[in-house]
Amino acid sequence: MKTALTIAGSDSSGGAGIQADIKTMTANGVYAMSAITALTAQNTTGVTGIMEVTPEFLGKQLDSVFTDIYPDAVKIGMVSSAELIETISEKLIFYNAKNIVVDTVMISTSGSKLLQDDAIETLKNCLFRQAVLLTPNVPEASVLSGVSIENETDMIKAAEIISNEYGCAVLCKGGHNINDANDLLYRNRKYRWFIGERIDNKNTHGTGCTLSSAIASGLAKGMDLETSIQLAKEYVSGALRAMLDLGKGNGPLNHMWDINKKEKLQ
Repeated sequence: MKTALTIAGSDSSGGAGIQADIKTMTANGVYAMSAITALTAQNTTGVTGIMEVTPEFLGKQLDSVFTDIYPDAVKIGMVSSAELIETISEKLIFYNAKNIVVDTVMISTSGSKLLQDDAIETLKNCLFRQAVLLTPNVPEASVLSGVSIENETDMIKAAEIISNEYGCAVLCKGGHNINDANDLLYRNRKYRWFIGERIDNKNTHGTGCTLSSAIASGLAKGMDLETSIQLAKEYVSGALRAMLDLGKGNGPLNHMWDINKKEKLQ
């Protein structure tokens, strides 16, 4: 069985972060492992507390995983401090990690900044250059490229700048009033649109985590990048279309919407 590692924070309500990643990887037929960067107290209405792990303890988690069950792919989610980012980068280099997908969790959907400036610079200088794929949303792509993104042409320009700067593929996620649910992949000076279905579901908590984890799952199983993205988008659409409705706020997706499809586990 192929394996995947998620490096991210814990979401006590189960909709995003480590919990969403593990559900997604399992549903997509790989064995999921985790290294937790922070504990959070949160639910569908918001976050009430965050407790970071120390860089030393994060390093021990990563050592434990890589020295025993080596991951075929690695997904990295939100890491809030420069010290933790440096620890991750050093360990991934040491263990020659492969198929690294970085979900660039810098700015929330509402536009709130989630990382301090020094952490953002460390993220760019370390993990971005180790990744095979970055998955920024429109506000994050705008910050990374310096391009004010108002339309699809701007998305292409921004993705090109980011890809050329960090030497990896970039999946610029649509939405944010730019298009319906269409994502743009830019790599090797070429681009491709992945057309998505706009689903009328207010419960979208953890969508970004889920997409990047599904892509990592495909890469872990030996699929090429474009196939991994296409199948990941189909999986996320199914999870949204299932219309799970939990909690009083922005609820989670139904990650197990197709758990009975045996072909997913092959």
